[in-house]
Amino acid sequence: MKIVQGDELAFERGLEHRGGTFHYIRLMEGEPGTLGNFQLSLGRIGGDFFSPRHRHNFDQFRYQAEGTLDFARDGKLEAGMVGYFPEGVAYGPQTQSAGSDVSTIVLQFGGASGGGYLSADEMKAGSAALRQEGEFKDGVFRRRADVEGKRNVDGYQAIWEYANARPMAYPEPRLAAPVLMRPGRYDWVPLEPALGVSEKLLGIFTERKCGVGFLRFAPGGRHDAFGRGVFLVLSGTGTVAKHSLRRLTTLYLDRAERFSLEADAPMEVLHFMLPDLAVLTTGADRAIAQAAE
Repeated sequence: MKIVQGDELAFERGLEHRGGTFHYIRLMEGEPGTLGNFQLSLGRIGGDFFSPRHRHNFDQFRYQAEGTLDFARDGKLEAGMVGYFPEGVAYGPQTQSAGSDVSTIVLQFGGASGGGYLSADEMKAGSAALRQEGEFKDGVFRRRADVEGKRNVDGYQAIWEYANARPMAYPEPRLAAPVLMRPGRYDWVPLEPALGVSEKLLGIFTERKCGVGFLRFAPGGRHDAFGRGVFLVLSGTGTVAKHSLRRLTTLYLDRAERFSLEADAPMEVLHFMLPDLAVLTTGADRAIAQAAE
């Protein structure tokens, strides 16, 4: 188990390959270089932020903590809503009202296709290197005419291709569009035998079973958690393995681990289920295997 007290972390600048102002806290990170790498962050978005319509080779969940994000034809993510943005599915462009306060919890992670996910440090290194060859503008990397390579490439794609030294192959989308969910219209379901704990499961997606939901604790409630996933305390207090739980406490549980969350006051927890990618190989491994056939 890994535990991070998010209220002890500082905001840093991020997403320079997009447009506008974005600051975030890295609440929890996975293992760089692995297909199951992930990052959970709390982001604050400035009114000048802009992201063009694009797609990923990784999966993404968003919990809208404050304000509204507008994804044009794909709809709006309002405060309290949760969005699932699957790999291979285009969405956006993303905008928000100037002067509004916008905060979003974002989990990005390697999806069912096995494309993996770049760490924040890999993103920074790739972005710095590519600025020697061109510029990032409005979410697109624009290569100088005197440099070999495609002139205009999605910003993340350009960094991914630099880091992996091969072209990105986007996975065929499993869904037609992002899934925007309204948790307030779901019911709480009591969990057994965890007396005093209820679950609001929003959805489980793909054959690798990534998912998202909430846990609600009454004072004294206890939940025995297992299965690879990330837990984020949204409100209330409690304990886990002698560590305190409070707002923005973040826990990572690996596949073979178990732990017990106990509440000493009403507590609500956001739960992300990470996919099982154990049987997958990396894109580089697949390329070598295909070349040998």
